[in-house]
Amino acid sequence: MAAAAARGAMRAVRVFEFGGPEVLRLQADVPIPSPEDAQVLIKVHACGVNPVETYIRSGNYARKPALPYTPGSDVAGVIEGVGGRVTAFKKGDRVFTSATLSGGYADYAVAEADTVFPLSDKLSFSQGAAIAIPYFTAYRALFLKGHAKAGESVLIHGASGGVGIAACQIARVYGLKVLGTAGTEQGMNVVLRNGAHQAFNHREANYLDKIMEYTKMQGVNIIIEMLSNVNLAADLHLLSHAGRVMVVGCRGPIEINPRDTMNKESSIRGVSLFLQTEEERRECVRAVLDGIESGWLKPVVGPEYPLQEVAKAHEDIIHSSGARGKMVLLP
Repeated sequence: MAAAAARGAMRAVRVFEFGGPEVLRLQADVPIPSPEDAQVLIKVHACGVNPVETYIRSGNYARKPALPYTPGSDVAGVIEGVGGRVTAFKKGDRVFTSATLSGGYADYAVAEADTVFPLSDKLSFSQGAAIAIPYFTAYRALFLKGHAKAGESVLIHGASGGVGIAACQIARVYGLKVLGTAGTEQGMNVVLRNGAHQAFNHREANYLDKIMEYTKMQGVNIIIEMLSNVNLAADLHLLSHAGRVMVVGCRGPIEINPRDTMNKESSIRGVSLFLQTEEERRECVRAVLDGIESGWLKPVVGPEYPLQEVAKAHEDIIHSSGARGKMVLLP
């Protein structure tokens, strides 16, 4: 790789057509991008894999990048170069990003300097790649869209993946009563270690009854929903009066009975990080950087894949049973 870098080339995953995981092609001769005035070039040490990247790749998502493109936004690594107007960073700084311009599934990535943040020495590069989309999404779902308040109860439906663990940690530190579900014993333990007061196995036939019993039949104030195409109809029965479901993840349609929202004056809200305003972004960044500083924000890294196994990573993030932390690519 050093020889390739010396001649200005790098490895990067390229998508030339929308489709299944097989359209992810690792190429070895992609030009290393150059940072413009307000940008930085990062030597990528780790890049987070998010379910949304599989939806975009398949072509079934509202946002369609121009082809060809390189997926990936949550990068952690070391500053390799800076544009002329960048003063906040210098070569050699450890950083993580919330977005890249050139794509993160690569040896190098360019990002706007205002989407790049110092990576604490307390965190590994893999943990750095597990911060931005999971924690920004969880914070947005809980507070900016869900209007969560200390003392309320929250059910994180699918709590053992990247966003779920982030939501558990954030909700606990902000004073909520945290319930989480996972599909395995191991996943439930991860959830409990990361802030949940109680964990439930969503593969058990009667787990919904157990949740209602735990809430003394009152239901929960907020549900952070990772798989709404499976769970949304049941979620409406788990809510308290004026409860709300925050739809974070969805892989298809589902039939619901709108009367179930009338009975409790409950609401269903979609959450999309791509729609955040600059002001909302700054609030998320402040909360996340505070969490790193005070030590409660500790990303849990799950399976790690070398760049050449990117297709398997995309396959596994959708089809593997029972998440255990954040999936990461290692260039």
